[in-house]
Amino acid sequence: MTAVLPQQPETGTYTFQSKPRAVQGRAKYRFQLDENEGPIPYGNIMYDRRIVRGNTYAQNTLPVSAQPDPIEIQRQQEIRRRAIAKKRAKEQLRTRSPDAVEGRKHIEVQTELYLEELSDRIEEADVDTQTDSFLDRPPSPMFVPAKTGKDVATQILEGDLFDFNLEVKPILEVLVGKTLEQSLLEVLEEEELSNLRQQQREFEELRNAELVEMQRLEEQERRHKEEKERRMKQQREVLKKEKETAEKIAARAFAQSYLADLVPSVFSTLRDNGYFYDPVERDVEQGFIPYIMDEVVKKIDKTILGRTMLDEIIRDVVKQRYTMFSENASKVPISESQSLNASQQT
Repeated sequence: MTAVLPQQPETGTYTFQSKPRAVQGRAKYRFQLDENEGPIPYGNIMYDRRIVRGNTYAQNTLPVSAQPDPIEIQRQQEIRRRAIAKKRAKEQLRTRSPDAVEGRKHIEVQTELYLEELSDRIEEADVDTQTDSFLDRPPSPMFVPAKTGKDVATQILEGDLFDFNLEVKPILEVLVGKTLEQSLLEVLEEEELSNLRQQQREFEELRNAELVEMQRLEEQERRHKEEKERRMKQQREVLKKEKETAEKIAARAFAQSYLADLVPSVFSTLRDNGYFYDPVERDVEQGFIPYIMDEVVKKIDKTILGRTMLDEIIRDVVKQRYTMFSENASKVPISESQSLNASQQT
């Protein structure tokens, strides 16, 4: 469809700049239909005569590079030449009237005694008749067609007729000469074709022999090339393995020389940093001692909690005794209170 952009006028409705329509198909003929004259032919490959339908395997398709056989072309030319020669011979052997004298022309006329009108349809009529059965049937008269047309006469002057024996001699000489010439040409063509076929057979034999020799040389060259590539590949693998072995030996020797002084220093450093330890001592430090410390902390927490509870109980009892004593002291006389204080002081 044609690309259009909607526009919004002041009324608020959407319209298109051009009316949407289907893509116009290519015209089948040279002229192009107009929209006003009738429906536009749309493109549909189902109705295109150039589309091949059905099985295409049976079609005789020649490759682009294929060339016609020269022998087949010569054979077709020979058949066409023979047909043309035969047609010319038939035309020459056909009996023809001599050419008309200057100022006259030949006209086809009927030479029968009774002329009849020639038409595309013969006139027919149905007639019924009844005869007496006791009378003998008369003999049927000879049919004489009705005479139609006009009688035309032709006057021949003396000297217009030709002498057949005299006139036929050059024609016969020409026919015989042409026939002999055509026969000689055909014989020469057959000999030439036979020579061409012989040369073609020799050429094909030579070409086949050269093709076999070329294939043998190509196969020998291919085997030599494969053998060369295989040997080169084996040699490359041997050199690669030798190089890898030398590199491994050098790396191993370098590692040994480098690690000879490195291993003692590493072990001493690890030992100083505590990476090598006694498992029993490590187990006691990380397992037993933390357990003992946790149990001691729990025990101390329980003791502190018991002491705190006991202090609270004692404090409550003291508060109660103090409250009771204060109440009793307010009720006792002064003398008794003094004696009670003295007893408490003692």
